[in-house]
Amino acid sequence: MPHWLEQASGALVMGVVLTDIFLTVLYARIGTGLIADRVAHLTWAIFRRVADKFGQRRGPVLSFCGPVILIVYVLLWALGLTLGAGLIIHPALGTAVRASSGETPVDFVTALYAGGSSMAIVGASDFKPATDAYRVLYLVNSLIGMSATSLVLTYVMQVYSALRQRNALGLKLHLLAGETADAAELLARLGPQGQFTSGYTHLADVAASMAEMKEAHHFYPVLFYFRFRQPFYSVSAQAFIALDTVSLIRSGIADRQAVWLKETAAVDAIWRVAMLLVITLEMTFLPGDLPVPADVTSAESDAWRTRFAAAVRRLSAAGVETTPDEAGAETYLAMRAQWQPHIARLAPTMAYHIDEFKPSGEKRR
Repeated sequence: MPHWLEQASGALVMGVVLTDIFLTVLYARIGTGLIADRVAHLTWAIFRRVADKFGQRRGPVLSFCGPVILIVYVLLWALGLTLGAGLIIHPALGTAVRASSGETPVDFVTALYAGGSSMAIVGASDFKPATDAYRVLYLVNSLIGMSATSLVLTYVMQVYSALRQRNALGLKLHLLAGETADAAELLARLGPQGQFTSGYTHLADVAASMAEMKEAHHFYPVLFYFRFRQPFYSVSAQAFIALDTVSLIRSGIADRQAVWLKETAAVDAIWRVAMLLVITLEMTFLPGDLPVPADVTSAESDAWRTRFAAAVRRLSAAGVETTPDEAGAETYLAMRAQWQPHIARLAPTMAYHIDEFKPSGEKRR
């Protein structure tokens, strides 16, 4: 290979890697990565295939995928920069770049070592630049290496900070619902005897936390691949209970008692951000046009009516005045038909089934 072509290839490799780091770490918008996003998809696919061989113990296997993807990112970027620097330095070994002592080897492995050293170590290496051009190259490589290392380490810490916030929201919803995954139980606890004034504070907090979580997934798409054994930590589960809560507020609680609650900004924000979250993730991690929601089957309609009736009974038992007629059930069915297809399509992408998010009385038998 001509020397100029080898060096041009090295510059191209470094340019692609630096662009990928920029788009993943600094630009940080979902679906913009050049390499990292594809590597994450591939790593997840490999983990899914391996985990399927473990049967019921697949959960613990899949829980390692997120951390492994971060390690793969670091190795990918480090090796890419090293390869690019090695390609640039290789033609100059023995002339513009020389060993500190003895004869200078000119093989490609030595070039990789020299290139990696130029990026990882400032002012200390077995190989020294002998011309001004390569002294500048070594300086630039050092700056690139230090900057990339700092950015990647900061990125990893921010990912785990965002993951902690997501898990805290999942745990909060789980505890507010009495560890039942039941939105009716959550509402009964937030508004005993129909007094939702204090409970509204929790709903406003949930709305704010969900907005932060939505943006966290937009900044750090790798969060999607952090899967925990407890389903309530998943994005799909959190969106399910949030959307089911809003659906029950707007369909199951009588206007006379809580019409103000239905019209509050927090309730509307929970609905909007949860829908935006699941649709954004669906469009990103399930390529292709969103499917047109199919008509609700009679079996689904019957199951949702049964669910609504059970929810109304729980709210009534808590002293909440409920919608007295069939109109409430029809409103609930119409609202659920808007969000359930999205979650049912998204959940399997993370190796969950939508039944794992449903209240125990609604799960498929």
